[in-house]
Amino acid sequence: MKDHKLLLEKKLSSKEVFKGKLLHVFYDEAELPDGSISSREWIKHPGACAVVPVFENGDVMMLRQFRYPVDQIFWEVPAGKIDSGEPQDETALRELHEEAGVATQEFAYVGHFYPAIGYSDEVIHIYTAWNLESVPQQVDEDEFVTRHRIPFKEAIAMVHSGEINDGKTVVCLLRAWYWWMKNSPFELD
Repeated sequence: MKDHKLLLEKKLSSKEVFKGKLLHVFYDEAELPDGSISSREWIKHPGACAVVPVFENGDVMMLRQFRYPVDQIFWEVPAGKIDSGEPQDETALRELHEEAGVATQEFAYVGHFYPAIGYSDEVIHIYTAWNLESVPQQVDEDEFVTRHRIPFKEAIAMVHSGEINDGKTVVCLLRAWYWWMKNSPFELD
């Protein structure tokens, strides 16, 4: 990695231009590798966790949710932001309970990814879960989701057909599928 110094940018100044409940927008000035100065606009995000819950018959719990910015309903995996001071594992299990209406003590960390590196520092941590039990769904009062059990293989096919096109869900399903193929606590149909 000899070229990494040729790529680094140095923050010269930073100004918060918007502070919302979830997102904080910054305007920075940065020195580029060639010595010139440029602006950088970016969003600070608390991070999130997403879970692919897998039932013993090979179904996964998927959610349908309307997303206001793009005016569409999407297929999604249960996911949500990390609350201040909350450990990642707790966030994953909380979101699984609240959104999907299932609970477990059997889960595995699958990895993480950065969904929007051009304008945000958000990182999403991916989990898969099994040995699921039904619990009351507890979505936020301004959150409306429907739950759907579908075969894991069908969800993967929906990724490849474009029916599932939420980036978070695409990455999570593919990473969890790969994890299951290598570490399967039980066989998927």
